[in-house]
Parts: sequence; C-alpha cells; structure tokens
Amino acid sequence: MTPSRPYLMRALNEWILDNDCTPYVLVDAGLPGVQVPQDYVNNGQIVLNISPSAVRDLLMNQDGLSFNARFGGVPMDVYVPLVAILAIYAKENGQGMVFGSEAGAPNPDDTPPPPKSVKKAPAEKPAGPRPSLKVVK
Repeated sequence: MTPSRPYLMRALNEWILDNDCTPYVLVDAGLPGVQVPQDYVNNGQIVLNISPSAVRDLLMNQDGLSFNARFGGVPMDVYVPLVAILAIYAKENGQGMVFGSEAGAPNPDDTPPPPKSVKKAPAEKPAGPRPSLKVVK
C-alpha cells in the first residue's frame, strides 16, 4: 500500500483551514532533501506556517510539500520531503497530529552511524508522566 502520510497531511491541512485556524508544520530540517531557510532552524527543526495568506503555490503530493514564501522579506522556494514532516497542527489550539512510525516515516535503520570518535550514550527512559488517552465528545 502507498504511505498514508500524504493523505493525512492534506486532510488535516483542510480540516485546520475549515476551522479558521492556521496550519503549522513541524519539520526535521536535518534530513536529506529538506530545503528551508537555515537561519530559522532551531535545534534541527523548523516550524512553517502553510496558511494561504503566508505561502504561494502550496503543493502537497506523494513526495513532499512545496511552496514559495518570504522569510525576512526575502522570497524562497521551500521543499520538504513528507518523511521530514514531524507534525501538522493548528497554531491557535495545538489540535493536529504528530507523525511517528506509520507508513512514510523515516526508517531509523537508514540513519548513518555516528562518527567513530563520538560514543553513543546509553539509552535512558524519558522522565515525566506516562502518556494517556481521553475520550473527547
């Protein structure tokens, strides 16, 4: 089957816009093929406003997300492969979706190994409360 991420991205973008909210996309700027303004990358990630008032020529297809926008007054063509999109959500209330290991997500086995001079720290359990689900009516 084809990856579900492109379909979910388009549907969530439309849903956010239909509810008069601003769609934001969280991107892993370190993945290959990502073309974003590096001056705005923070901790390897960038948040992009993809609302119709912020971008021109928005295109979401099976391969990626592309548009033209101004950053600091300078026009730029932006391209993000869909596997680099970590989340799409509404700016106003945070409603949306975080993408993980569903079809279309980067395969962790495909990441390059760390340089030999850098030792990998042992994995630790994340601190904090356990995630929980709640019924929303």
